[in-house]
This record gives sequence, structure tokens and C-alpha cells, in this order.
Amino acid sequence: MKKRLALILLFILLFIAFIVVWNYSYYIGLEEAYIPINKNKTTSIIPSESGVFERSEFALDYVNMPIDETHQRTINTYYNNRAYHGAPPSIPHKVENERNMGGNSCLKCHENGGFTEKLKAYAPITPHPKMVNCRQCHVPQNTQKIFKKSNFKKGKPPLVGSNNALEESPPVIPHQLQMRENCLACHAGPGAPKEIRVSHPERINCRQCHVPNNKVIEHVKTFVRNFKNQ
Repeated sequence: MKKRLALILLFILLFIAFIVVWNYSYYIGLEEAYIPINKNKTTSIIPSESGVFERSEFALDYVNMPIDETHQRTINTYYNNRAYHGAPPSIPHKVENERNMGGNSCLKCHENGGFTEKLKAYAPITPHPKMVNCRQCHVPQNTQKIFKKSNFKKGKPPLVGSNNALEESPPVIPHQLQMRENCLACHAGPGAPKEIRVSHPERINCRQCHVPNNKVIEHVKTFVRNFKNQ
């Protein structure tokens, strides 16, 4: 009787150990699937794809990150901070030292984000932290109005949810990829506009489902055949 109980107990312990090991290996396998690119990688990556994986190590952190409902950015503030759709954002705060840029100043807040008590906002993460000469493209916002009247018209940015090929298909990328290869920089975390914050940041291979919209739409006039030269 004692031998039977011992065998049953041993079987139960082995079964529990199997469940624990299987569960651990399963979740480890999921993490490897989410972060497929190693730091010591030898596989060549297409340049336009490389930036997608720059913040891959933070992908699972974005999943568990709580959302601060009282300090969310909106898509309107995202676009209003640009001269036109596709332009680099202006600097909406004072710059204490004009020569202080890059790693000395800008990247302290914009490399990994975080809440700034002075501005009561989350700092947006830059998709290109390697380019430290930030002031080459980004200028301080000194006014909300143009200095002189002109015929310049600010184009309307694409509406969220209006560029899907089908109703349930993944949305296309409505902008260029140059300087914006790092998708999670703008589409994940508390600094991302709530309308375009991705619901699945752990799937870091964004270009597997989302493709750029490179189609150029031009007005085509009615074709008229010229018979004069015949």
C-alpha cells in the first residue's frame, strides 16, 4: 500500500514538474518570438526595416505599461505642432541654450520618454536617437501665426481609420519611412497620441502587416485625340 502511495505521489510530482517546465518554456518561446533580433546579430536587415527593431527590447514593457488618462496626447496636438503633414515637429517649449542639443539636452528626455513635471506632459520618443544634431531640423515654436499673409495652405493630414484597404484590414502607413523607421517610438507608450497608439506593441515586426502607401494620386484630364497632324 505504501509503495502504491509513493508511486502515485511520484507521478503527481512529475506531472506538476512537467506543467511548470512546459509553462516556463512556453512563455520564453513567446518572448523570443516577440524579439527575434539579437544584439549580436549577423543577419543582414533591409535598411528600411532595421529601425522597426530598435526598441524591440521594450516591446513587452509597453504591453504592461498603464495608461495615464489625464495626460494623453491627441492627434490634433500631434499635427498642430508641424508646419505641414510630414514636417518635423517644432519645439513647443523654451530652449535654454541654443548650442545645447542632442545627447547633451534633447535626448535626456526624448530618447526614452518619461513624464516632465514642468510641462505636465510625457516627452515623445524620437525615432532616430542616433542623429544628435536635433536643431538641424527642429526649431523652437515662437508663434502660432504666420509672419506675413501668403497663399500657403496647410494640407489636411490623413484621418485615422480612413486608409484601410478593407474594413477589417490593417491600416497602411500614410507617411514616408525615412527618419521614421522606428514604429514604436510614435505608436507606443504614454507619449504616443491616443488615436494612433497601437494595441499590440509586442508584435514588433510591424511591416509584416502594415505597408507604406506610396500611391500618388494625380488628376487625369479627359483624353482628346488630336487629328490636326494626321
